Amino acid sequence: MLDKNIQQWLNAYGVSHQNPINKTIHWICVPIIMWTVLALLWEVHLPGLPLLNLALVLIVISLLFYWRLSRNLAIGMVGVTAAMVGIILWHQATLTIPLWQSALTLFVVAWIFQFIGHKIEGKKPSFFEDIQFLLIGPIWLLSFIYRKLGIPYRPAAQA
Repeated sequence: MLDKNIQQWLNAYGVSHQNPINKTIHWICVPIIMWTVLALLWEVHLPGLPLLNLALVLIVISLLFYWRLSRNLAIGMVGVTAAMVGIILWHQATLTIPLWQSALTLFVVAWIFQFIGHKIEGKKPSFFEDIQFLLIGPIWLLSFIYRKLGIPYRPAAQA
């Protein structure tokens, strides 16, 4: 985990995400998958700690991972994650369908499209090489937004 800097992670992830169709699928499906994972884990409470769930544990671990790679991207991911938690809370307060059912359905559909995208790309998903790439997908997308807005995301030593 500590052997790559942010640019090395993003470059390695980008190798299997060159095809425009695959990229478009990722722009849609990566945020959906991120939300569905958080939503599914939101339903799993830790024994004796009713306010703590596995989604919050994953959020803390992910943000620490992002912080080590890029403080600016980590700050952006705080906003992304907060929006996703907001959607989870809205879903629970507003919709009658259970959160886990919505999340599981979207999770399966989004992964089907991800694999279609990789079939079109002709390359396996990055996480087959290293499971940590599951955390890189969201910041890979965010890095494009940062570049477009002119927001630096690499530590000075990597710039």
